[in-house]
Amino acid sequence: MVWLIREIRYIYDLCLEAASLLLHCYRIWYHCPMSKPSIVGCPREIKKQENRVALTPGGTRQLVRQGVSVLIESGAGLGAAYLDSEYKDAGAEIVATATGIFSRSDIVVKVKEPQPSEIEMLREGQILFTYLHLAADATLTRDLVATGATGVAYETVKVGNRLPLLEPMSEVAGRMSVMVGAYFLAKHAGGRGTLLGGVPGVLPGRVTILGGGTCGTNAAKVATGIGAETAILEISSERMTWLDTALPAARTLYSSEAALLEILPRTDLLIGAVLVPGAKAPKLVSRELLGSMREGTVLVDIAVDQGGCIETTRPTTHEDPVYTEEGVIHYCVANMPGAYARTSTQALTSVTLPYLQTLATLGLEGACEKSPELVGGINCREGELTCAEVGEAHGMEYRSL
Repeated sequence: MVWLIREIRYIYDLCLEAASLLLHCYRIWYHCPMSKPSIVGCPREIKKQENRVALTPGGTRQLVRQGVSVLIESGAGLGAAYLDSEYKDAGAEIVATATGIFSRSDIVVKVKEPQPSEIEMLREGQILFTYLHLAADATLTRDLVATGATGVAYETVKVGNRLPLLEPMSEVAGRMSVMVGAYFLAKHAGGRGTLLGGVPGVLPGRVTILGGGTCGTNAAKVATGIGAETAILEISSERMTWLDTALPAARTLYSSEAALLEILPRTDLLIGAVLVPGAKAPKLVSRELLGSMREGTVLVDIAVDQGGCIETTRPTTHEDPVYTEEGVIHYCVANMPGAYARTSTQALTSVTLPYLQTLATLGLEGACEKSPELVGGINCREGELTCAEVGEAHGMEYRSL
Protein backbone atom coordinates (compact mmCIF):
# COMPACT_ATOMS: atom_id res chain seq x y z
CA MET A 1 0.00 0.00 0.00
CA VAL A 2 2.85 2.39 0.88
CA TRP A 3 4.51 1.49 -2.42
CA LEU A 4 1.33 2.40 -4.35
CA ILE A 5 1.01 5.79 -2.58
CA ARG A 6 4.66 6.53 -3.35
CA GLU A 7 4.13 5.74 -7.05
CA ILE A 8 0.98 7.88 -7.24
CA ARG A 9 2.83 10.77 -5.63
CA TYR A 10 5.74 10.33 -8.06
CA ILE A 11 3.37 10.39 -11.06
CA TYR A 12 1.61 13.44 -9.59
CA ASP A 13 4.94 15.29 -9.25
CA LEU A 14 5.83 14.41 -12.85
CA CYS A 15 2.49 15.79 -14.06
CA LEU A 16 3.09 19.03 -12.15
CA GLU A 17 6.55 19.40 -13.71
CA ALA A 18 5.16 18.71 -17.18
CA ALA A 19 2.36 21.25 -16.68
CA SER A 20 4.89 23.84 -15.49
CA LEU A 21 7.11 23.18 -18.51
CA LEU A 22 4.17 23.46 -20.91
CA LEU A 23 3.09 26.72 -19.30
CA HIS A 24 6.65 28.10 -19.60
CA CYS A 25 6.82 27.12 -23.28
CA TYR A 26 3.42 28.66 -23.89
CA ARG A 27 4.54 31.95 -22.37
CA ILE A 28 7.74 31.98 -24.41
CA TRP A 29 6.10 31.21 -27.74
CA TYR A 30 2.75 32.92 -27.36
CA HIS A 31 3.48 35.44 -24.60
CA CYS A 32 0.20 35.01 -22.79
CA PRO A 33 0.16 38.56 -21.30
CA MET A 34 -0.73 39.67 -24.86
CA SER A 35 -4.35 38.63 -25.41
CA LYS A 36 -4.38 40.04 -28.96
CA PRO A 37 -2.05 41.87 -31.36
CA SER A 38 -1.47 45.56 -30.73
CA ILE A 39 -3.07 48.38 -32.73
CA VAL A 40 -0.42 50.15 -34.82
CA GLY A 41 -0.98 53.79 -35.73
CA CYS A 42 0.93 55.76 -38.36
CA PRO A 43 0.38 59.55 -38.24
CA ARG A 44 1.30 62.07 -40.91
CA GLU A 45 4.73 63.63 -40.31
CA ILE A 46 4.38 67.27 -39.29
CA LYS A 47 8.03 68.32 -39.00
CA LYS A 48 8.77 71.04 -41.53
CA GLN A 49 9.59 69.71 -45.03
CA GLU A 50 9.34 66.06 -43.91
CA ASN A 51 7.69 64.00 -46.64
CA ARG A 52 8.57 60.48 -45.55
CA VAL A 53 6.04 58.13 -43.97
CA ALA A 54 6.78 55.31 -41.53
CA LEU A 55 4.75 52.60 -43.31
CA THR A 56 4.27 51.67 -46.96
CA PRO A 57 1.05 50.04 -48.18
CA GLY A 58 3.06 46.83 -48.64
CA GLY A 59 4.22 46.92 -45.02
CA THR A 60 0.66 47.63 -43.93
CA ARG A 61 -0.57 44.55 -45.80
CA GLN A 62 1.97 42.32 -44.02
CA LEU A 63 0.89 43.59 -40.60
CA VAL A 64 -2.79 43.11 -41.39
CA ARG A 65 -2.12 39.52 -42.51
CA GLN A 66 -0.71 38.86 -39.03
CA GLY A 67 -3.94 40.07 -37.44
CA VAL A 68 -2.61 43.52 -36.53
CA SER A 69 -5.02 46.45 -36.82
CA VAL A 70 -3.36 49.34 -38.67
CA LEU A 71 -4.52 52.96 -38.49
CA ILE A 72 -3.19 55.44 -41.07
CA GLU A 73 -3.81 59.18 -40.79
CA SER A 74 -5.41 60.56 -43.93
CA GLY A 75 -2.74 61.99 -46.23
CA ALA A 76 0.16 60.41 -44.32
CA GLY A 77 1.67 58.89 -47.45
CA LEU A 78 1.11 61.70 -49.95
CA GLY A 79 4.62 63.13 -49.59
CA ALA A 80 6.03 59.77 -50.65
CA ALA A 81 3.41 59.39 -53.44
CA TYR A 82 1.25 56.84 -51.57
CA LEU A 83 -2.52 57.40 -51.69
CA ASP A 84 -5.02 56.74 -48.90
CA SER A 85 -6.76 54.30 -51.25
CA GLU A 86 -3.58 52.17 -51.43
CA TYR A 87 -3.51 51.86 -47.64
CA LYS A 88 -7.22 51.10 -47.54
CA ASP A 89 -6.78 48.35 -50.14
CA ALA A 90 -3.98 46.94 -47.95
CA GLY A 91 -6.43 46.60 -45.05
CA ALA A 92 -5.72 49.75 -43.03
CA GLU A 93 -8.32 52.02 -41.50
CA ILE A 94 -7.95 55.63 -42.60
CA VAL A 95 -8.29 58.02 -39.65
CA ALA A 96 -9.01 61.71 -40.21
CA THR A 97 -6.83 63.23 -37.49
CA ALA A 98 -3.60 62.66 -35.60
CA THR A 99 -5.59 62.77 -32.37
CA GLY A 100 -7.53 59.72 -33.54
CA ILE A 101 -4.28 57.89 -34.31
CA PHE A 102 -2.60 58.62 -30.96
CA SER A 103 -5.70 57.97 -28.84
CA ARG A 104 -6.44 54.55 -30.34
CA SER A 105 -2.95 53.12 -30.97
CA ASP A 106 -0.87 50.86 -28.73
CA ILE A 107 2.17 51.47 -30.94
CA VAL A 108 2.76 54.75 -32.78
CA VAL A 109 5.24 54.35 -35.64
CA LYS A 110 6.85 57.48 -37.08
CA VAL A 111 9.89 58.72 -38.98
CA LYS A 112 11.00 61.81 -37.04
CA GLU A 113 11.05 62.68 -33.36
CA PRO A 114 7.69 63.75 -31.90
CA GLN A 115 6.87 67.43 -32.21
CA PRO A 116 5.40 69.36 -29.22
CA SER A 117 1.79 68.79 -30.31
CA GLU A 118 2.49 65.04 -30.64
CA ILE A 119 4.21 64.85 -27.25
CA GLU A 120 0.95 66.07 -25.68
CA MET A 121 -0.92 63.12 -27.23
CA LEU A 122 1.42 60.37 -26.01
CA ARG A 123 0.35 58.43 -22.95
CA GLU A 124 1.75 56.03 -20.38
CA GLY A 125 2.13 52.47 -21.63
CA GLN A 126 2.15 53.49 -25.29
CA ILE A 127 5.13 52.57 -27.50
CA LEU A 128 6.65 55.18 -29.80
CA PHE A 129 8.83 53.61 -32.53
CA THR A 130 10.77 56.23 -34.50
CA TYR A 131 14.02 58.15 -34.90
CA LEU A 132 14.40 60.09 -31.62
CA HIS A 133 17.91 61.65 -31.64
CA LEU A 134 17.39 62.67 -28.00
CA ALA A 135 21.07 63.49 -27.38
CA ALA A 136 20.65 66.66 -29.45
CA ASP A 137 17.61 68.01 -27.57
CA ALA A 138 17.34 68.14 -23.78
CA THR A 139 13.84 69.65 -23.82
CA LEU A 140 12.48 66.90 -26.06
CA THR A 141 14.12 64.30 -23.82
CA ARG A 142 12.50 65.62 -20.64
CA ASP A 143 9.09 66.07 -22.26
CA LEU A 144 9.11 62.56 -23.76
CA VAL A 145 10.20 60.92 -20.51
CA ALA A 146 7.43 62.79 -18.66
CA THR A 147 4.73 61.20 -20.84
CA GLY A 148 5.47 57.75 -19.41
CA ALA A 149 5.49 56.31 -22.93
CA THR A 150 8.16 53.86 -24.07
CA GLY A 151 10.39 55.48 -26.68
CA VAL A 152 12.16 52.97 -28.95
CA ALA A 153 14.68 54.75 -31.16
CA TYR A 154 15.66 53.37 -34.54
CA GLU A 155 19.15 54.87 -34.27
CA THR A 156 20.20 53.02 -31.09
CA VAL A 157 19.17 49.49 -32.13
CA LYS A 158 22.56 47.85 -32.51
CA VAL A 159 23.52 44.45 -33.98
CA GLY A 160 27.23 43.85 -33.47
CA ASN A 161 28.89 46.99 -34.80
CA ARG A 162 25.98 47.79 -37.10
CA LEU A 163 23.01 50.14 -36.67
CA PRO A 164 20.60 48.34 -39.02
CA LEU A 165 17.68 50.78 -38.69
CA LEU A 166 19.90 53.81 -39.30
CA GLU A 167 21.93 52.41 -42.21
CA PRO A 168 19.40 52.99 -45.03
CA MET A 169 18.99 56.67 -44.15
CA SER A 170 22.76 57.02 -43.73
CA GLU A 171 23.18 55.62 -47.23
CA VAL A 172 20.70 58.12 -48.66
CA ALA A 173 22.21 61.07 -46.75
CA GLY A 174 25.76 60.06 -47.66
CA ARG A 175 25.05 59.86 -51.37
CA MET A 176 22.95 63.02 -51.27
CA SER A 177 25.66 65.03 -49.46
CA VAL A 178 27.94 65.07 -52.51
CA MET A 179 25.05 65.97 -54.81
CA VAL A 180 23.96 68.99 -52.76
CA GLY A 181 27.55 70.00 -52.05
CA ALA A 182 28.32 69.99 -55.76
CA TYR A 183 25.26 72.15 -56.43
CA PHE A 184 26.15 74.82 -53.86
CA LEU A 185 29.73 74.97 -55.13
CA ALA A 186 28.27 76.50 -58.32
CA LYS A 187 28.82 80.24 -58.62
CA HIS A 188 25.11 81.03 -59.08
CA ALA A 189 24.40 79.19 -55.80
CA GLY A 190 26.96 81.30 -53.94
CA GLY A 191 29.87 78.87 -54.19
CA ARG A 192 33.43 79.13 -55.41
CA GLY A 193 32.54 77.91 -58.89
CA THR A 194 34.41 74.60 -58.74
CA LEU A 195 33.20 71.55 -60.68
CA LEU A 196 34.05 68.58 -58.45
CA GLY A 197 34.70 66.19 -61.32
CA GLY A 198 36.90 68.63 -63.23
CA VAL A 199 37.36 68.30 -67.01
CA PRO A 200 40.26 67.11 -69.18
CA GLY A 201 43.19 69.42 -68.54
CA VAL A 202 41.75 70.76 -65.26
CA LEU A 203 42.28 69.16 -61.85
CA PRO A 204 39.13 67.92 -60.08
CA GLY A 205 37.75 69.41 -56.88
CA ARG A 206 38.71 68.03 -53.48
CA VAL A 207 36.23 66.34 -51.13
CA THR A 208 37.11 65.67 -47.48
CA ILE A 209 34.88 63.28 -45.51
CA LEU A 210 34.98 63.08 -41.71
CA GLY A 211 34.15 59.50 -40.76
CA GLY A 212 34.34 56.27 -42.72
CA GLY A 213 31.10 54.65 -41.56
CA THR A 214 28.00 54.04 -43.66
CA CYS A 215 27.46 57.76 -44.37
CA GLY A 216 31.07 58.44 -45.19
CA THR A 217 31.46 55.36 -47.37
CA ASN A 218 28.41 56.24 -49.45
CA ALA A 219 29.57 59.84 -49.80
CA ALA A 220 32.94 58.59 -50.98
CA LYS A 221 31.31 56.28 -53.55
CA VAL A 222 29.56 59.23 -55.19
CA ALA A 223 32.54 61.59 -54.86
CA THR A 224 34.98 59.16 -56.47
CA GLY A 225 32.33 58.18 -59.01
CA ILE A 226 32.17 61.72 -60.39
CA GLY A 227 35.95 61.99 -60.40
CA ALA A 228 36.56 64.18 -57.34
CA GLU A 229 39.78 63.85 -55.37
CA THR A 230 38.49 62.22 -52.19
CA ALA A 231 39.97 61.83 -48.70
CA ILE A 232 38.32 60.02 -45.77
CA LEU A 233 39.44 60.83 -42.22
CA GLU A 234 39.04 57.92 -39.79
CA ILE A 235 40.42 56.78 -36.43
CA SER A 236 39.92 53.03 -36.84
CA SER A 237 42.87 51.34 -38.54
CA GLU A 238 40.70 48.32 -39.30
CA ARG A 239 38.11 50.52 -41.02
CA MET A 240 40.81 52.36 -42.99
CA THR A 241 42.18 49.04 -44.25
CA TRP A 242 38.67 48.07 -45.39
CA LEU A 243 38.12 51.45 -47.08
CA ASP A 244 41.42 51.18 -48.94
CA THR A 245 40.29 47.86 -50.38
CA ALA A 246 36.65 48.79 -51.04
CA LEU A 247 37.31 52.29 -52.42
CA PRO A 248 40.77 52.32 -54.03
CA ALA A 249 40.05 55.70 -55.67
CA ALA A 250 39.72 57.38 -52.23
CA ARG A 251 42.57 58.12 -49.84
CA THR A 252 42.37 57.45 -46.10
CA LEU A 253 43.95 59.61 -43.44
CA TYR A 254 44.12 59.23 -39.67
CA SER A 255 41.78 61.83 -38.20
CA SER A 256 43.56 64.41 -36.05
CA GLU A 257 43.78 68.16 -35.66
CA ALA A 258 47.11 68.13 -37.50
CA ALA A 259 45.51 66.30 -40.43
CA LEU A 260 42.66 68.81 -40.54
CA LEU A 261 45.08 71.74 -40.47
CA GLU A 262 46.83 70.28 -43.47
CA ILE A 263 43.82 69.26 -45.57
CA LEU A 264 41.11 71.89 -44.92
CA PRO A 265 42.83 74.78 -46.77
CA ARG A 266 42.79 72.58 -49.91
CA THR A 267 39.21 71.29 -49.48
CA ASP A 268 36.32 72.35 -51.73
CA LEU A 269 33.62 70.22 -50.08
CA LEU A 270 33.76 69.11 -46.42
CA ILE A 271 31.31 66.40 -45.34
CA GLY A 272 30.71 65.66 -41.65
CA ALA A 273 29.70 62.01 -41.34
CA VAL A 274 30.60 61.21 -37.73
CA LEU A 275 28.28 59.20 -35.50
CA VAL A 276 28.45 57.99 -31.90
CA PRO A 277 25.32 55.81 -31.43
CA GLY A 278 22.76 57.59 -29.27
CA ALA A 279 25.21 60.29 -28.16
CA LYS A 280 26.04 63.81 -29.25
CA ALA A 281 28.41 63.99 -32.19
CA PRO A 282 31.93 65.19 -31.22
CA LYS A 283 32.90 68.65 -32.48
CA LEU A 284 35.83 67.78 -34.74
CA VAL A 285 36.14 71.12 -36.54
CA SER A 286 36.29 74.34 -34.54
CA ARG A 287 35.37 77.75 -35.92
CA GLU A 288 39.08 78.55 -36.06
CA LEU A 289 39.84 75.44 -38.13
CA LEU A 290 36.89 76.16 -40.42
CA GLY A 291 38.35 79.62 -41.03
CA SER A 292 41.27 77.97 -42.84
CA MET A 293 38.93 76.92 -45.67
CA ARG A 294 38.65 79.20 -48.71
CA GLU A 295 35.70 81.49 -49.25
CA GLY A 296 32.92 79.91 -51.31
CA THR A 297 33.72 76.34 -50.30
CA VAL A 298 30.91 74.15 -48.93
CA LEU A 299 30.26 72.18 -45.74
CA VAL A 300 27.57 69.47 -45.45
CA ASP A 301 27.09 68.26 -41.86
CA ILE A 302 25.12 65.00 -41.97
CA ALA A 303 25.59 64.63 -38.19
CA VAL A 304 23.33 67.65 -37.51
CA ASP A 305 20.61 65.30 -36.14
CA GLN A 306 23.00 64.47 -33.29
CA GLY A 307 24.15 68.06 -32.76
CA GLY A 308 26.63 68.20 -35.66
CA CYS A 309 30.39 67.59 -35.78
CA ILE A 310 31.30 71.18 -36.75
CA GLU A 311 31.27 73.99 -34.18
CA THR A 312 29.35 76.33 -36.50
CA THR A 313 26.59 73.82 -37.34
CA ARG A 314 22.95 74.69 -36.67
CA PRO A 315 19.89 72.86 -38.08
CA THR A 316 18.32 74.10 -41.33
CA THR A 317 15.40 72.93 -43.49
CA HIS A 318 14.92 71.94 -47.13
CA GLU A 319 13.02 75.20 -47.54
CA ASP A 320 15.97 77.29 -46.33
CA PRO A 321 18.91 74.87 -46.42
CA VAL A 322 22.08 77.00 -46.24
CA TYR A 323 23.78 79.82 -44.39
CA THR A 324 27.35 81.15 -44.46
CA GLU A 325 29.85 81.23 -41.59
CA GLU A 326 33.55 82.11 -41.95
CA GLY A 327 32.98 82.41 -45.69
CA VAL A 328 31.96 78.73 -45.91
CA ILE A 329 28.48 77.75 -47.15
CA HIS A 330 26.84 75.46 -44.56
CA TYR A 331 24.22 72.87 -45.60
CA CYS A 332 22.84 71.43 -42.34
CA VAL A 333 19.38 70.06 -43.12
CA ALA A 334 18.26 67.86 -40.23
CA ASN A 335 16.22 65.44 -42.35
CA MET A 336 18.21 65.14 -45.56
CA PRO A 337 16.59 61.86 -46.76
CA GLY A 338 13.20 63.62 -46.66
CA ALA A 339 14.14 65.22 -49.99
CA TYR A 340 13.90 61.79 -51.64
CA ALA A 341 10.87 60.72 -49.69
CA ARG A 342 9.70 57.72 -51.71
CA THR A 343 13.10 56.03 -51.93
CA SER A 344 13.77 56.78 -48.25
CA THR A 345 10.36 55.49 -47.14
CA GLN A 346 10.85 52.22 -49.00
CA ALA A 347 14.37 51.77 -47.63
CA LEU A 348 13.29 52.58 -44.07
CA THR A 349 10.24 50.29 -44.03
CA SER A 350 12.30 47.37 -45.34
CA VAL A 351 14.39 47.37 -42.15
CA THR A 352 11.89 48.57 -39.51
CA LEU A 353 8.97 46.34 -40.51
CA PRO A 354 10.31 43.05 -39.04
CA TYR A 355 10.81 44.74 -35.65
CA LEU A 356 7.41 46.43 -35.85
CA GLN A 357 5.77 43.06 -36.61
CA THR A 358 7.45 41.55 -33.55
CA LEU A 359 6.46 44.46 -31.29
CA ALA A 360 2.86 44.34 -32.51
CA THR A 361 2.40 40.59 -32.09
CA LEU A 362 4.52 39.84 -29.00
CA GLY A 363 4.54 43.10 -27.05
CA LEU A 364 7.65 44.89 -25.83
CA GLU A 365 9.00 42.19 -23.52
CA GLY A 366 8.27 39.38 -25.96
CA ALA A 367 9.87 41.32 -28.81
CA CYS A 368 12.99 41.94 -26.71
CA GLU A 369 13.23 38.21 -25.94
CA LYS A 370 13.03 37.38 -29.62
CA SER A 371 15.26 40.29 -30.77
CA PRO A 372 17.49 41.28 -27.81
CA GLU A 373 18.97 44.19 -29.80
CA LEU A 374 15.67 46.02 -29.30
CA VAL A 375 16.63 46.58 -25.65
CA GLY A 376 19.31 49.00 -26.85
CA GLY A 377 16.63 50.90 -28.74
CA ILE A 378 14.62 51.69 -25.59
CA ASN A 379 15.55 55.28 -24.70
CA CYS A 380 12.85 55.83 -22.09
CA ARG A 381 10.24 53.75 -20.31
CA GLU A 382 7.67 54.28 -17.55
CA GLY A 383 8.80 57.83 -16.82
CA GLU A 384 12.52 57.00 -16.69
CA LEU A 385 15.37 57.72 -19.09
CA THR A 386 17.02 54.42 -20.01
CA CYS A 387 19.75 55.44 -22.49
CA ALA A 388 23.14 56.11 -20.90
CA GLU A 389 24.47 58.18 -23.81
CA VAL A 390 21.48 60.53 -23.70
CA GLY A 391 21.70 60.85 -19.93
CA GLU A 392 25.38 61.74 -20.12
CA ALA A 393 24.75 64.23 -22.94
CA HIS A 394 22.25 66.18 -20.82
CA GLY A 395 23.50 65.46 -17.30
CA MET A 396 20.26 63.59 -16.52
CA GLU A 397 19.73 60.53 -14.34
CA TYR A 398 19.08 57.31 -16.20
CA ARG A 399 18.38 53.68 -15.42
CA SER A 400 20.21 51.27 -17.67
CA LEU A 401 18.22 48.32 -18.98
